[in-house]
Amino acid sequence: MHRDTVGGDTSGIYYQVMLPGLAGTSYQYSDSISFVYTIRSFDNLYISPDTTVNHYSDFAGHIAGKALPYGLQLVIHDVLKKGGSMRILIPSHLAYGVAGYGTGSRLNVNSRIAGNQCLDYYIHSIANEATYDDQVIRSYLAQNPDLVGYQRTPDGLWYLVHTPGTGTDLITNNTTITWTFTGYELNAVIFDQYNTADGSGVGQDIPDLPPGLVEGLEKFATTGAYVSFFIPSTLAYGHTTFGGALPPNSVVHYEIRIVGVAP
Repeated sequence: MHRDTVGGDTSGIYYQVMLPGLAGTSYQYSDSISFVYTIRSFDNLYISPDTTVNHYSDFAGHIAGKALPYGLQLVIHDVLKKGGSMRILIPSHLAYGVAGYGTGSRLNVNSRIAGNQCLDYYIHSIANEATYDDQVIRSYLAQNPDLVGYQRTPDGLWYLVHTPGTGTDLITNNTTITWTFTGYELNAVIFDQYNTADGSGVGQDIPDLPPGLVEGLEKFATTGAYVSFFIPSTLAYGHTTFGGALPPNSVVHYEIRIVGVAP
C-alpha cells in the first residue's frame, strides 16, 4: 500500500494500484468518469461486493455529491488512470465521519455504516464501456454453464432464440408488438417485467425501446417467438437509469415472448 501524498502528506489515504490503466490519463474534476466498485467498512458490518449494483457515471468532481466519500473523489483525482483499478483505504474523516451513513442500527448488517469507520474500497475505472460490457457478458456466460447457445452480433448484442416465431409479419420501427417480458440485472434482480397468467401480454411500440431490444426483435423475432438477449449498456439504457432503480451503464438480460405483431 502507498500513502497518497499529493498536495502534502496530510490525507491519511492509502492505496494499491492493481491495474495501472492508460499512462497520462489522470482524471480532472471536469472529466466524465465511469467506474464500478466494492466497499467494506473496517468493522465488517457493512460489505457491498456487488459490482452489478455499484456503478458510478458522472463527472469526477461530483463523486462526493453522489453519496460517495470525499476521500474517494480525492484519490481518484490524485492517482487513478483511465482503465485502472485500485484498492483504497479511506480514513473516517474523509469517509462519513462521526455521523456514518445509511439508516437503522449500526448492528444491522449492510444497512448502515457506523460513525468513525474507515472504509476499504476496490474501484475499476472503465476506459471503454463497450469493451467492458462485452467482457462482463462473456464472464457471466462462462460462470453460468446452463446458459448455452448464445451468439453475438457484430455490435455486441448476445441473443438466443429458444423458440422460433411462426408469424409472417416482420417487426419494424413502425410495428406495435404484444409481448410478455422480464428484464434482469446480472445479479438476477428484476428491474422491469410484464407477465400474465394467461400469457396475453401488453402492447409496445418498437421505437420506444432501447436500441439493443429493437435490433434483437427486428432480427430474431416474430409472433410466437421466445427469445433471450444480453444487452450491453451502450445498446440498453446507457448512462441513464431505468425506473430510478437500474444503475447507470448496466448490462441487462431480457427474456421475451412475442404474442402478436401489428404492422
